[in-house]
Amino acid sequence: MTVTGAARESVWRNWAGNVEARPVRSVAPASTEELATAVQQAASEGLPVKAAGTGHSFTPAAATEGLLIRPERLTGIRRVDRAAGTVTVAAGTPLKDMNAALSAHGLSLANMGDIMEQTVSGATSTGTHGTGRDSASLSAQIVALELVTADGSVLRCSAQENADVFAAARLGLGALGVLTELTFAVEPEFLLAAREEPMPFDRVTADFDALVAENEHFEFYWFPHTGNCNTKRNNRSQGPAAPNGAVSGWVEDELLSNGVFQVACAVGKALPATIPGIAKLSSRALSARTYTDIPYKVFTSPRRVRFVEMEYAVPREAAVAALQELRALIERSGFRISFPVEVRTAPGDDIPLSTASGRDTAYIAMHMYRGTPHEAYFTAAERIMTAHGGRPHWGKLHTRDAEYLAAAYPRFGEFTALRDRLDPQRVFGNAYLRRVLGD
Repeated sequence: MTVTGAARESVWRNWAGNVEARPVRSVAPASTEELATAVQQAASEGLPVKAAGTGHSFTPAAATEGLLIRPERLTGIRRVDRAAGTVTVAAGTPLKDMNAALSAHGLSLANMGDIMEQTVSGATSTGTHGTGRDSASLSAQIVALELVTADGSVLRCSAQENADVFAAARLGLGALGVLTELTFAVEPEFLLAAREEPMPFDRVTADFDALVAENEHFEFYWFPHTGNCNTKRNNRSQGPAAPNGAVSGWVEDELLSNGVFQVACAVGKALPATIPGIAKLSSRALSARTYTDIPYKVFTSPRRVRFVEMEYAVPREAAVAALQELRALIERSGFRISFPVEVRTAPGDDIPLSTASGRDTAYIAMHMYRGTPHEAYFTAAERIMTAHGGRPHWGKLHTRDAEYLAAAYPRFGEFTALRDRLDPQRVFGNAYLRRVLGD
């Protein structure tokens, strides 16, 4: 097991750079046994323990002043069971590595988010999701897991074994223990036909219900200060595969969505008055395109422009009203917003702390370029989302506390009671969990 000194000699930072922590020490276990030993030792010393992924959360969910467990040696595919339709992976495995390995076996997840730099445990523990009419988040695709609890015990959990822990730990915020491996439901690899095209804001919002109902995966981006959106519809296809061309794909995904966009954001940060004009140009730069490819090459995209983000899950029927209120807010406020607002959907699921728990859901995500003042915009947007019964994404910026969240989640008490049983001494606690779950 790799250990980093006993002094506070290293700083952990998240991807966006808005969170940092100074753990007493960090370890990189290569096995469940090594991880359990590290937890036991830290607990005996009175040190809190947190496991970090790749730091793609914008909240301090993984921050600790105690023992930081790093993911880089707890990686790899452990089992592929074609008959059962499952794959078991070590908890620190990056999603990009799992996706590539699944593809090599001719397998795929049913749905995934658009970023695949995260570890599987970090992504599922904070509720990472894509968009889907019928297929839900990464956490909802877990069929078994292994968890090291506060006393160093190792629990195997599924619907048949330690079922109460399984129900909650699929999205556990790191509050119940440290995940060591996850088993996902998978299926034979399929093709997705992607259709991306610009569409006016008024048309998207008027036809939102139909667009969601008619497509397996629908999402759109609205460019503030404009009446323009870019839509994306992904549906299964019999083929043949017709991937993006190397040049056209680079132009859309690297040059326009990353390179030119990075420059535009930097200009907008320095000269906020230019943002509305830049937004109008940006919203017209992306053209319609169609392509057909394997799932992870359609669902995911590179994100090299760094930002901070707030995302709220609202009842699906409230999505259009909330978005229209957000548009009116931006128009009357004087805010200058250089990043598009992203809208996705998910079916209701049965995970206690899932943002889609018990209800069909729409997600509205607001971004700001890193280093740009975001507090006023996010605060005003949050008022709109909470007025619609919104639930904040656990890994993205918000100001909600346990009192609000207990009312927003019907099964909140079920989760906190399980936490009291598994971690009464709050070995896995930190300031963020105290705020969102209570003491």
